[in-house]
Amino acid sequence: MRILLVFLLLPTSILADTLVAARTIRAQSVIMPEDLSLVGHDVPGTLADPDAAIGMEARVMLYAGRPIRPGDLTPPALVDRNQIVTLWYVRGGLAISAEGRALGRAAMGDRLRVMNLASRSTVTGTVTETGEIIVGPPTR
Repeated sequence: MRILLVFLLLPTSILADTLVAARTIRAQSVIMPEDLSLVGHDVPGTLADPDAAIGMEARVMLYAGRPIRPGDLTPPALVDRNQIVTLWYVRGGLAISAEGRALGRAAMGDRLRVMNLASRSTVTGTVTETGEIIVGPPTR
């Protein structure tokens, strides 16, 4: 019985699967299930669950067979640089919309600089789930 207790108390390494790229994936590509593969060894600091990567966007080039780290992925961008977007200013009962040109790429909830096409002024707003930009004071 003592021997069994000693074996239970000894540190053991638990093998877990590691998520790797099945093929080379370019930056700014959305990850699909066929892009991923699991290998049977544990690499600390990498993803093990394919569901955590599917639907995300690659921030950097992911090479085939290399482990995927959480920092390699980001939510997919809804707005691309130079895309024409709708700007919304909403305050109380007032709602004003205008067209603008995105000055960068952004995902939902990100802050983004946009040039108002009518006034040529630059404003900063938050990207919504529809890809529109809410500018002005934050709503509580």
